Amino acid sequence: MQQPASFWALVRSLSEGLGYTQRAPRGEPKGAGPLKTHTAKDMAHELTRQGLDPRLVLLDDKPTELGKQLEQYFIYRAQVLNDLVKPNLMDVAEAKALFDKVYARVNPPATCPIPNNKQSDEKRAPAYLTGLVNMLIYEAIGDARCNYSPSQLTTFTRQGVPLRTLARRVDGAFPSVVNPVAVWEIKEYYYTTTFGSRVADGVYETLLDGLELDELHKKEGVRAEHVLIVDARYTWWVCGKSYLCRMIDMLNMGLVSEIIFGREVEERIPVLAREWLARAAR
Repeated sequence: MQQPASFWALVRSLSEGLGYTQRAPRGEPKGAGPLKTHTAKDMAHELTRQGLDPRLVLLDDKPTELGKQLEQYFIYRAQVLNDLVKPNLMDVAEAKALFDKVYARVNPPATCPIPNNKQSDEKRAPAYLTGLVNMLIYEAIGDARCNYSPSQLTTFTRQGVPLRTLARRVDGAFPSVVNPVAVWEIKEYYYTTTFGSRVADGVYETLLDGLELDELHKKEGVRAEHVLIVDARYTWWVCGKSYLCRMIDMLNMGLVSEIIFGREVEERIPVLAREWLARAAR
């Protein structure tokens, strides 16, 4: 969605002021309420409350063109989350079942790492989403070079001279962390029972990476695909719908190339990996 930065500033200000979700039912986690959409009148009241100009969205008691665009965007965002995202998010049992199915088919070699999660005791298990991503990439590209678990920062160069080095490590890079065609980040929180700052920070980390990659593309003409892969129904849908809204905003701002939710990995990762392989061969 091609919109100026001022449009996204309004999306953020209005979402923060009017709320991303309705109040959760009694006894439910904060954030469990239905997604909100906002009318131009709602937006005008909120802009007035914030000391901003309500005439941006409402003039002579009628929505302005900008007001209509914002109304449509908030409806679109809610529809995407309700119709496309929610059905694809998995719980740990569903993720394990999909992982086991793909593992049996791919039989990954040592060059395709399957890391464990960071849980202990009976919750100790493979990191299902990360394992799925790695296996599906391997199945699509075979023994082609790929860094499934970078241990250094991502750097883009020109004639051997660094142009940019990202501020933080990504979760994967193809074919390498030096001049990658694509980088990806994985956010899986199957065992999380509350939506804490660590989970929220993961979204802002992706935003930071996206801003750096966007600046690289605009200033140097160098583009790398930036893919975000997330899962855990309870964490994201029950507790963190406001952060799902922020993800959809990031996607439409062009700060991530694609967001893959839960079971979508089985269909989308092979398609993307083959595209990366073809692009790297040019």
